[in-house]
Amino acid sequence: MFLPEAPRAGILFWGYDLDMKRFLKTIGKIFLFLLALLVFAVAVLFIGHRIMLANEEPLLEKPIGQLIEVDGHNMCVYTEGEGEHTLLFLSGSGTPAPVLDFKSLYSLLNDDYRIVVIEKYGYGFSDVVDTERSFTTILRQDREVLEKAGIEGPFILCPHSMSGLEAIMWAQDYPDEVEAIVGLDNVLPRTYDNYDVEAVLKLESIFSAARELGLARLYYSDSFLPDSLTHEEKNLYRAIASRNLVNVDVVNEGRAIFDAVRLIDSKPKPDVPMIMFISDGTETNGSDWVGNHYLYASDLSDAKVVELGCGHYVHYFKADEIASEMRSFIENELG
Repeated sequence: MFLPEAPRAGILFWGYDLDMKRFLKTIGKIFLFLLALLVFAVAVLFIGHRIMLANEEPLLEKPIGQLIEVDGHNMCVYTEGEGEHTLLFLSGSGTPAPVLDFKSLYSLLNDDYRIVVIEKYGYGFSDVVDTERSFTTILRQDREVLEKAGIEGPFILCPHSMSGLEAIMWAQDYPDEVEAIVGLDNVLPRTYDNYDVEAVLKLESIFSAARELGLARLYYSDSFLPDSLTHEEKNLYRAIASRNLVNVDVVNEGRAIFDAVRLIDSKPKPDVPMIMFISDGTETNGSDWVGNHYLYASDLSDAKVVELGCGHYVHYFKADEIASEMRSFIENELG
């Protein structure tokens, strides 16, 4: 007697079901293994990071530059070179070590100009202060640290990225102190017309978490940092970034952007000699990066835009070209 077809089909179905359960169970085991491996790797990285922080303490005991007390905390200001004109470099948001960051450019200019780099609170060798970071406060502190260091203007302001706002405010409020502005892919007020500050703050929180885990060490690899830095300077840069990358002072600066824009917009544009070296805009977060620079320059009497077609840290990629253009600009516009 033959068995009915239906039971045979049922046996095949349940066999298939058992195979699927085994398959899913295997996949689950693999997933748990990979998750455990990831947790172990993060734990090893975190522990290694903490050990490295302790080992790097001697690197940070001797700051590059002078520590000066402003508002009860220590701020670092660096100088080198001599000349009739003073180039004052102001770093972009979150740049861990401005004195080292700008070296690729100022090392090409220190024979003819006095070089000054300010490290704001939360940057480089300066303290992390966790206080309000309005641009009015930042500008006041920068002017005070220069005065206490005996560094007199007028200055050729050289702002990278977000410090473009501070440079404009400086020229608006203290025009006698500003000879010219040399923008290094600097922001402008209209950069923030369609700016998603909440998205940026979320991104900054990710960077902060990455710093705590030690991932900043991997991000700031030798290949990422400019070739102008020695091996020892690259190690120092990583040590500073591993402590300070996107700290509370940097976050508080970001929250103050829109107040700064409103304040700038309430006053006339500063009509000082200006040259703006700009990237291709692919690494920036702002509206019409290239077009806004031409728009800003269009109603100034002495402003020039130079497109470099490179990434946001233009002084990494095009230092020779920028230095050459700066010399011509200073010679022709300022004498």
